[in-house]
Amino acid sequence: MVAVSTLLAESPRLGHEAPFTHFLDVLRHRATRAPERLALTFGNGVDAPASYTYAQLDQAAQAFGARLQALGAAGERVVILLQPSAEYVLALLGCWYAGATAVPVFSPKFNASYERVRLVVEDAHASVLISTRAVVQALDAGQWSALAEGALRTLAVDDAPVQPVEAWQVPTIDAGSLAVLQYTSGSTGAPKGVRLLHRHLLANSAMIQQAMASSTNDVGVVWLPPYHDMGLIGGLLQPLYVGYPVHLMAPATFLQRPLRWLEAISRLGGTVSAAPNFAYELCARRLKPEQVASLDLSRWRLAANGAEPIRQSTLELFSQVFSPAGFDARAFAPCYGMAETTLLVAASAPDAAPVTLRADRQALLGGTVRPAACDDAVVLVSSGTPAAGARVLIVDPQRLDALPAGQVGEVWVAGPMVADGYWNNTQATQTTFHATLEGGEHLWLRTGDLGALVEGQLYVTGRLKDVIIIHGHNHYPTDLEDTVGKLDPAIRAQGVAAYARELGGEEALGLVVEVERSASEAELAALRVRIIEAVSQVHQLRVGELLLVAPNSLPRTSSGKLQRARTRQAVEQGVLQALVGRVQP
Repeated sequence: MVAVSTLLAESPRLGHEAPFTHFLDVLRHRATRAPERLALTFGNGVDAPASYTYAQLDQAAQAFGARLQALGAAGERVVILLQPSAEYVLALLGCWYAGATAVPVFSPKFNASYERVRLVVEDAHASVLISTRAVVQALDAGQWSALAEGALRTLAVDDAPVQPVEAWQVPTIDAGSLAVLQYTSGSTGAPKGVRLLHRHLLANSAMIQQAMASSTNDVGVVWLPPYHDMGLIGGLLQPLYVGYPVHLMAPATFLQRPLRWLEAISRLGGTVSAAPNFAYELCARRLKPEQVASLDLSRWRLAANGAEPIRQSTLELFSQVFSPAGFDARAFAPCYGMAETTLLVAASAPDAAPVTLRADRQALLGGTVRPAACDDAVVLVSSGTPAAGARVLIVDPQRLDALPAGQVGEVWVAGPMVADGYWNNTQATQTTFHATLEGGEHLWLRTGDLGALVEGQLYVTGRLKDVIIIHGHNHYPTDLEDTVGKLDPAIRAQGVAAYARELGGEEALGLVVEVERSASEAELAALRVRIIEAVSQVHQLRVGELLLVAPNSLPRTSSGKLQRARTRQAVEQGVLQALVGRVQP
């Protein structure tokens, strides 16, 4: 048997440890050492943004912390139910200043269902809920048992504070204090609360700094939501940890007009930004040449790409479209991580072109990644190498044996950034966080992702639960989605979901495709034919069910990640409205 140590991806040791015990130390350190230095702004690209120096941020967080301490929040869980805003940031930091655990959640539109929020409040046994006065008044105590029983107190950010900032008391917290309950729905399964201690935040912040070569000379521009791990850890905490300014905006600001993101990078001299693959694709498809000509992206040195499958076609298209604006393709930094690892596990080397591999399609379907010797190839984009301190292993998910380089298996991870489990969910914690190899003792995190290690590079090929098995052959949904997605400009970027479900007594391929509303009925009919033919020619698969739907119909997580299992359920329940009608070829 090959020793496990030879199958591990090599990672450098984590550099010098910062002299911080918890994240409150970081914030107070910045306020003491550089009080007048800009910490962050929050704006919409049109009006003057809210702006805070480190001293002002420290004072505002103290004031918020005092309000929470007056409500008895120290040592308790506090749910943050706000739209992304400066108030959201203050509420988050205020939790730590109060000695409380922050529970960031996605805030639905006003008058929408708060059922998921209610479930999180109850699961977390939250003692305080932070929101606006309008939302607080709209909550129905008859449906919220925690409210009815008086177990949940509310704090409205738009109410005038009663406690003076002088009432704030330095909390009693340490590296082992629970900092965040990061509820994650992921792309499969029910939401669970990931337990992130202050030491996890510090460890992963140090890992990100080393992997991304971040410094106080950087300038961040971020539109990612603060209730998602990529926006919270990478977008907000990393700049505060390193000590560089970050300019924040709400996801809606970007989605309503993607140009605002790039305009902000251009205007503010942004050097660091991050987004899922769909955002780069959206910008490359939407912006016109005259808009590109107005931008200066020459100072953008790190364009992190993660949270969903990374497509080589997107990297090439974005680089081609924005090279006239000074964008350097070497700025792209594909990376890999998840809430269960705080954020980062692996990252591409900064200032180097992303590593790609033309893999043999049939070999990949058989579980092996090897260079293609013919045209039947899949281009895989590496997520980089393990960050300092992280260990990555590829494991056979059934036999629980470590696999050699080039073999596809489940990605297992260990390191100081791995959370210590799920909140109040012993069984899920045991299954996910306490995995061991056959005959082994070391604990690993099972990510549920499929991937392979080739020459130290991590290639993520799909989700374990999403793999489509038809007639005994494996098919990756991302591969099928990529084939369909590039057939016609009318198909929305990242607007294809592939899944398997039983039709006519056998497992069949289902596809839901988002198409621009401007397409005529004749164009839709022609597009159906092209989709069916392309899937047949490229993948030797028959499409069992095909729905063409309007844009924004596919279910996604709060971070924009496609939810294939929910898509299949929506199809089965007849929830998705087809543009012309369901077709079963």
